[in-house]
Amino acid sequence: MVSGKEVLVGPALFLLALISYSEGIIGGREAAPHSRPYMASIQVPEGDEMKHECGGFVIADQWVMTAVHCMPNGPNGRKVVLGAHSLSEPEETKQTFDILELHNHPGFSIENYNNDIALIKLDRPFIASEAVKPVVFLRTGGTNPDTDEDVETAGWGSLDNLESRPDKLKEVVVKVIRSTRCARSDYFGMKFTNNMMCAHKQCSDPCDQPHKVEDSCDGDSGGPLLYNGIAVGITSNGGKKCGQVKKPGIYTIISHYTEWIDSTMGLQPAATAPRAAE
Repeated sequence: MVSGKEVLVGPALFLLALISYSEGIIGGREAAPHSRPYMASIQVPEGDEMKHECGGFVIADQWVMTAVHCMPNGPNGRKVVLGAHSLSEPEETKQTFDILELHNHPGFSIENYNNDIALIKLDRPFIASEAVKPVVFLRTGGTNPDTDEDVETAGWGSLDNLESRPDKLKEVVVKVIRSTRCARSDYFGMKFTNNMMCAHKQCSDPCDQPHKVEDSCDGDSGGPLLYNGIAVGITSNGGKKCGQVKKPGIYTIISHYTEWIDSTMGLQPAATAPRAAE
């Protein structure tokens, strides 16, 4: 005989899995329109409409970088929108693309989100403008941010744990947390690997934000983490709730994947690695 408690376990675990599926912005502010021209909105069909699901960022003429867990089972009708600030308003700057190819890293682990990096090849090259431009990403040999360094991320993800979504792009500055802390059992334990960095920002009193912790949240997955204007991470995963002190946002370290990126995009290895300014 199945007990009442056992009946509730399955739905509860399923709900937790949905809550932790992706990441978004807690705190922060609205970005200046088109000040981050590399940002991409990955949208999924919902009835006759398209709904923002994950972020991404332009890294080359026809390529967008994102997270595997955004599309683990393929594109399935999703589209990529570049040049957006408002998701709902008509903007002449917007360019919409089908996904020609999706390359999920073969080493991705759904258990701990290790190797959470994916590349999208758009169905055609984008038209470069002030609203659509690629961002430089850190390559092998480049300088990743150290503990307590300021880094920034952006997205159209949730404003809170009730999944309230913004219409316009938001951005936030957070601080890198020491890796040994994020690997502690009261943080992420064995889930945290050397392919990840974690970051958030704790507001000190008096705090000008309604949240004590500024963080990424549901819907920002796949977006960039930037250090001095260079993409060094991909928003990956965090806690079951956003803005928790011991469950900061987790970001995939891009510089660990230079060889895979070059091979996937058919590029020759670069002679020198772009370095984040110190």
